[in-house]
Amino acid sequence: MSAQPDVKEVVREKYGAAARRVSQGGGCCGGRGCDPITTNLYDAAQGGEVPADALAASLGCGNPTALAELKPGETVLDLGSGGGIDVLLSARRVGPTGKAFGLDMTDDMLALAEQNRRRSGLTNVHFLKGEIEHIPLPDESVDVIISNCVINLSGDKDRVLREAFRVLKPGGRFAVSDVVVRGEVPPAIRRSMELWAGCVAGALSDRDYLDKLAAAGFADAAIEVTRVYRAEDARELLAGQGPDLEALAAEVDGKFVAAFVRATKPAAGAAQSVSTGVAASASSCCAPSCCGGG
Repeated sequence: MSAQPDVKEVVREKYGAAARRVSQGGGCCGGRGCDPITTNLYDAAQGGEVPADALAASLGCGNPTALAELKPGETVLDLGSGGGIDVLLSARRVGPTGKAFGLDMTDDMLALAEQNRRRSGLTNVHFLKGEIEHIPLPDESVDVIISNCVINLSGDKDRVLREAFRVLKPGGRFAVSDVVVRGEVPPAIRRSMELWAGCVAGALSDRDYLDKLAAAGFADAAIEVTRVYRAEDARELLAGQGPDLEALAAEVDGKFVAAFVRATKPAAGAAQSVSTGVAASASSCCAPSCCGGG
């Protein structure tokens, strides 16, 4: 069996289980609390704008809605929308003349998201079932694409970025939170399906991310680091990895970062450029043991 279906099944099961825990009154990590670097992604005001279950089911690595500069009347698509928090927040930003779509492949997450949509009272929200490699929307139908620590989970990131480019309107914006690796991912981490589901093993290098965005047709691509993961973070994130824990934590130290990745779909004739930002902050981060769609 190829690696990609294995990864998808692990991801589907992990996030389906997370959705069921939230629906049953637990947290995203089964009632023990998410590890520290998943917390404080949304401020109190934003948390008050969405149902509690949408916040509880947030398994992301940042807050793309705070960084995407959404405007009234725009159409937004969240790739891997999970329990729907980023879709609901986006819907409020774009207002009644705009639309917010969420795309997810996990039935339990979609059911939770629909429940949260009903509780929110918002009428400009639409959740779609599908895979981010095959976006079920027409060409040039979206103004902004957001995502919250999901693209790294895909086994075919080139296809994801080509699809994102396809559905964006000319001048449309790609604005995602994701985990990025600086340097090569250690083989032991690449082999771990659990770490794939937690968004570490599948992370692209900053250079690869920028190259893939350019290959898909994007312009003005940039990466802004928002959190650097240290060995002390990794020890908790990698709990359960057995006797190799310390060795894995040492290999992760300083190598994985949470980042905000920006790019645009250019108008005809626009020049392309890419850059890697180095601005870091303590907020907007990702937890490899509890990470994924908003």
